[in-house]
Formats: sequence, C-alpha cells, structure tokens
Amino acid sequence: MSAPRGKRVVVVTGASAGVGRAAARAFADDGAAVALLARHRGRLDAACDEIRAAGGTAIGIVADVADADAVEAAAERVERELGPIDVWVNNAMVTIVARIDDLKPDEVRRVTDVTYHGTVHGTLAALRRMRVRNRGTIVQVGSALAYRSIPLQAPYCAAKAAARGFTDSLRAELIHDDSKIRVTMVHLSAFNTPQFDWARNRTSQRLQPVPPIFQPEIAARAIVRASHERHRELWVGWPAVKTIFFNRLAPWIADRVVAKQAFEGQHTDEPARAGRPDNLFATVDAPFAAHGRFDDRAEASSRQQWLSKHARPLTAAAAAAVVLIAAIAALAM
Repeated sequence: MSAPRGKRVVVVTGASAGVGRAAARAFADDGAAVALLARHRGRLDAACDEIRAAGGTAIGIVADVADADAVEAAAERVERELGPIDVWVNNAMVTIVARIDDLKPDEVRRVTDVTYHGTVHGTLAALRRMRVRNRGTIVQVGSALAYRSIPLQAPYCAAKAAARGFTDSLRAELIHDDSKIRVTMVHLSAFNTPQFDWARNRTSQRLQPVPPIFQPEIAARAIVRASHERHRELWVGWPAVKTIFFNRLAPWIADRVVAKQAFEGQHTDEPARAGRPDNLFATVDAPFAAHGRFDDRAEASSRQQWLSKHARPLTAAAAAAVVLIAAIAALAM
C-alpha cells in the first residue's frame, strides 16, 4: 500500500487514544495518509478502522517510543508502505501522579523514556529522512507544564520541559543550516482524554484534568494547523496562555498559586479505585478512544484558538477601523 498521489504522509505517535487519536483523524480529514504508532494493537486497529471508514488511508504500527530501534523500524515501514514522511508528530506520553517522596526511580525513568526520549527518538527518525530531502515538518506536542511545573507530576513536567529545551536547540541548528525542515511545538491546556483513567496514581482520589477541560479535537485541529503554518509555538486554550505568561512575569507567585490550587485541581471527590491497572509500563486492555469520561464538562470550542487563527484579519480590521475613525475626525475638524 502506498499513499495516493498528492497526499501528505503523516506519522502520529501515541495515536491509539486521546489527543493522538483525535489528531490522526484530523490529519486524515485534512487529506493525509496517516501512520499511527502506539503500544496497543486493538486500539490501533480501531483507530485505523475509523479513518478507513471515513475514506482515509491509515496504517497502525505497534511500537514503544522509548525503544529507539522500534521507532526507527516504524519510520522505515512508513516510508516503504506509504511513501516519504512529510510530517512527524511526537505526542506519546505517560505520567505518574504522586508526591516526589513516593516516586520510585524506575517510574521516573519510564516517564522520561517515553515522554522525553520518545520525542527525541521520533525527532531523530524523522530528521534522518527529512535531511535527505531538505523538507518536512516535525510537530512536538507539549504542554503548559513545560513552562510551569505543578505538584504531583514532577517527572512529566520535567520531561516536557526537557523536550522544549531539545526542540529549541534543534530549531537553532536548522536555522543555522538554512534548512527547509520546520519544527514547531503545540503546548496544550487540560483535555478530556483517557489519561486520567490509566495514569499511575499514588494518591487517594480519582484523577481529573485541571479545569477548565477541553475536548481533544481542539488540540487535534491546532496540531494540524501547526503542520501547515509557520509557527514557532502554538498555545492551545486560555489556561495555557495564562499559565505561560504568568510564569514568565512572576514565577514566585506562580509557585504559590499552584501549591494552593493544583493538588485539589487534579482530583475529583471520588476515591481512587484500589488495584486499578495503569499504562506506565504495560498497556491497559480497555476500549479507550479519543475522549475520556469528562464529556459533560468539556468545552468543544476555544475562543483563544479562534482568535489565534484569525489574528491577522482581526488586526487588519482593527487597523482599518483606526484609520477610518482618524479620517472622520480629520474631516470634522
């Protein structure tokens, strides 16, 4: 199988559920042939079936992004079966919710291996192919937590910050080389995904995204947009914008805000279920898809993203209005 002529070839990691699955569908709707990488064969097959049922082209490849050889083999298969990779999206992640005192070294290592090293492995696999052609786009799916760490998710926050530092270095090298390869980051707010039902949880309460909560399709549309347009970074949702700006302006105040709000914000009033399986080291056998259990609370649109997408015409309209007012005032004098 190869991608139909004229279709972009897109790779999405962590694509069997959550934001990754929504992004894979969004790329297919945008006309791309999509390769989905994840660890769970059943959910990969279900995600590919969704895309094919809508008339799209998709292949699912079982791969743990923490394994550099597996990622490289997946990239080879994509180019063999679909064609040259145009866009690579690094989205795969795992986390553990626990106080730092309660973390075990192998848990910290695993979060780092998937969330940070997985981004590195995907980036390197993409670069090996894009360098030869001097074209392509790498999209790193980040988080506001790459800028502002919160309690109870130290390994994840550290991994996202590391991915941002790695990407900044890569961007500078590509600019130095006058390369036509683009790299961009999409930093997310809190989304309604299955993450909160399969993340390892060492607290006493059931997990939730820190409100407000958005539907994953909002993130998916931003990721597709980032693959088309020339953005250094895209921030998705007002919470991400506020968090990043606030932390830049007054990090010492942000320390106290998250200390006060982020403990309760990550929990519901329900007790955690003892013995619940998690996906830190192995996959969880359950029919998870793009959405989590928060459909009744999640927002399906983002005003911030609408304003961001229409910033240029809005700015032009505002400038035209200023000129018109000035002209009217001048005539009235």
